[in-house]
Amino acid sequence: MRLPSPRDSRPQARPPLESAVLRVYTAAMKSISSFTLTVLLAALVAWPAVSQTQSAPKPAATKQMVLPSHGAMLYGIFYLAAGAGPHPTAVLFHGFPGYEQNLDIAQYLRAHGWNVLAMHYRGSWGVKGDFSFEHSAEDADTQIRFVLDPANAQKYAIDANRVIVIGHSMGGYMAASAAAHNKAVAGAVLISAWNIGADYDSGRHGSSVVSTIQSEAKNLASDNNLLPLGGTSGEALAREIYEHQSALNMNNLTAAIAPRPVFVITANEGLAPVDHAFAEALRKAGDSHVAERHWDTDHSYSGFRGELSSAILNWAQSNLSH
Repeated sequence: MRLPSPRDSRPQARPPLESAVLRVYTAAMKSISSFTLTVLLAALVAWPAVSQTQSAPKPAATKQMVLPSHGAMLYGIFYLAAGAGPHPTAVLFHGFPGYEQNLDIAQYLRAHGWNVLAMHYRGSWGVKGDFSFEHSAEDADTQIRFVLDPANAQKYAIDANRVIVIGHSMGGYMAASAAAHNKAVAGAVLISAWNIGADYDSGRHGSSVVSTIQSEAKNLASDNNLLPLGGTSGEALAREIYEHQSALNMNNLTAAIAPRPVFVITANEGLAPVDHAFAEALRKAGDSHVAERHWDTDHSYSGFRGELSSAILNWAQSNLSH
């Protein structure tokens, strides 16, 4: 038997047409593979930046603020919530003189999607100008106008339809005043509000003793209250209250506040009866959205700070339309 020669074992040559088609196909596949690989590599390089741009939310921020008000420059802080917004926004007013600023409430609300503006009044805590209750109410209005300004609402991602005021002690009166003067405010939270103008009727902090200018001045100057304040004195403030009792009585603001939601919060320091009377005055003015809650604690809500913040957030979420 004849063995095949090496020539016989070689592959048979393809016809010219088949070889030409194979060469074209191979070249095309190499071209496509190279193009595809280039595109994939470019996409992989660009993907982290694109992904970060599209998925990373706007982080929370804290801005130091300076606001002009009646010839002075108020200063404070603006807690800005994470995310594109627009966000519901609270303006937080501290009391007299403001040792307790309730900034834990601001931080809690910010963590739950709220912006919170907290400023100092004229003549307090180093802000230039003379401190007075009238000036403080004017400064409260300045802050409300700031957050409701369309340009500022856009810049700070503020939902102008969900702006509320929160005030503690003297700040409670300022919150009521700001709500009465600005119809765009959606609601108000008053924490142990000091109804300033009622002092000569009921005595400060619910005392049964009717105040005189001298006794009121002494009370106002107690506990180092005047140290952070400028351009005033205990007697000047006591006289201001005496001469402007009607304007500084928040019961006279109820018709302008109703029918918006109001949350009246009280404690055991003696202000509860006066604040309950304010809630009743709101109801008589036609406000059916008044809530009240009492805590068995002191004026600073010691031991209940977390519960206080949570109650305010729950009330706001229940009473503000989205």
